[in-house]
Amino acid sequence: MESIGRDLREMQRIPLAATHVAALRAIGAEKHYPAGTFLVRAGDPADRFVYVEAGEIEVVNPFTDERHLPSTLGPTQFMGEISFLNGGVWSMPMRACTDTIVTEVPRPAMLRLLSEIPEMSDIIITVLAARRRRQLDSHDGTLVLIGEDNDRSVRRIAEFASRNRLPYRSYPLGSPEAASVATSCSISSERPAVIFGRDIVVTEPTPAKVAQLLGLDYGLVDDEAFDVLIVGGGPAGVAAGVYAGAEGLRALVIEDVAIGGQAGTSSRIENYMGFPTGISGADLVWRGEVQAMKFGTRFAMPRRVAKLERLEDGSFCATFDNGRRVRGQAVVVATGVQYRRLPIERLEAFEGAGVYYAATEIEARYCRNAETIIIGGGNSAGQAAMYLSRSARHVRLLVRGKSLATSMSRYLSSRLEADPAISIEYGAEVIALHGDDHLDAVTIRNVADGTTRTISTCAVFVMVGAAPNTGWLSGLVELDGHGFVLTGDAIGASSPYATSHPGIFAVGDVRANSVKRVAASVGEGSVVISKVWEHVRK
Repeated sequence: MESIGRDLREMQRIPLAATHVAALRAIGAEKHYPAGTFLVRAGDPADRFVYVEAGEIEVVNPFTDERHLPSTLGPTQFMGEISFLNGGVWSMPMRACTDTIVTEVPRPAMLRLLSEIPEMSDIIITVLAARRRRQLDSHDGTLVLIGEDNDRSVRRIAEFASRNRLPYRSYPLGSPEAASVATSCSISSERPAVIFGRDIVVTEPTPAKVAQLLGLDYGLVDDEAFDVLIVGGGPAGVAAGVYAGAEGLRALVIEDVAIGGQAGTSSRIENYMGFPTGISGADLVWRGEVQAMKFGTRFAMPRRVAKLERLEDGSFCATFDNGRRVRGQAVVVATGVQYRRLPIERLEAFEGAGVYYAATEIEARYCRNAETIIIGGGNSAGQAAMYLSRSARHVRLLVRGKSLATSMSRYLSSRLEADPAISIEYGAEVIALHGDDHLDAVTIRNVADGTTRTISTCAVFVMVGAAPNTGWLSGLVELDGHGFVLTGDAIGASSPYATSHPGIFAVGDVRANSVKRVAASVGEGSVVISKVWEHVRK
């Protein structure tokens, strides 16, 4: 299956061409770092590109200050992480091993250079993506979690980091590794904790607090103006971000949970053209995010738009749930849909502690060697069942209807039926959840005869129904009876993506009568930008 980048260990190093180095030196400045000097610390802004002219630079363990990797960076190589593209922060400290001379290029100037010299851009972005893959594979980062399996708030940070392809390391409570990290931070290893570097222990951790530490806040200025606000970071929104940036529009993509949206919870997409061995939804959209950032598109997350207003000058103002605001000449609605909450008593009490709405590697760990239940009969439920069957003792797929034929791709349903680790129960529904702090069991009812039975389980995945995320539109556009955005012929618009309000467009699953497929969402997000461009020019 495809991943987010190449394997750094197997890559043949291709140095920058002489013309590329000359271009760097023309807009950069030479700096000298004596041996033992830190060029960057974890959490410092990734605000410059560093090309090594002479000397040697090493990656440093943020907790011990010792060399972290056996290899170092030398002449003709460069420092950099993928966070450089979006103006994030360094995840690991870097130090000069010997007296070192570098050429440093400020980030804005370097981004312009990457857009002007595609051959150099290809080399640099390939390396940065491979470095991020290495960090994820080896769990190298400054973010450390203690007690993920014991504490719901720590688990929420793990889910946030995992879905956004952010490197972190997780240790069980009381483990020697947790004790070592806790000692360096002067805290107890017997209590759950979220730690950033050696000095910052996050109190009452939330994704928003961690995002700020990781540089995902992006320093938005209140009332900052953009050409287009793209609300929603799923396939449609990210595709719109790629094409907006490529067309020279100043674009902001706003996402409230994780880049990838609902598609980001799909463990394996096999019917997307160009990936014959399949790719996870999160990895697919992450690649698009990197493309968009290369063209200058900015991403803000986790931020939720609470209200949209039309201003007197014809532009739009989006207000976040924290009260901050941004403005745009046009708005692309790409907020997609979310799984419906089932009307089961205590459902919310078990969310994150046995009830889940995504099946990623994080959730797969929680149900290893256990009985696992998935509620739903669509493609997402089928993909989740296939993925979880690798780690769970048994996966039970509950389908309220009598068949999968109308809701699931044939290739997927055939695999489910052939897998001995998966059983499909038609005409079945969960009516009760049992447990104290964590889910212990569920009661299943047969729809036909009303009989019930209780089954022990620690994990239930709810993947049924879809509700559009349109409440934030504040009545500015017309919706259908189910809350989806009406576009095109339905409201007499010339574009299939135009809404009833000029300057507001809708793409992807949130649009009424759209095809609910990743490829369709990517296509709509790509095409809509031509109409956005026309509106902005007016």
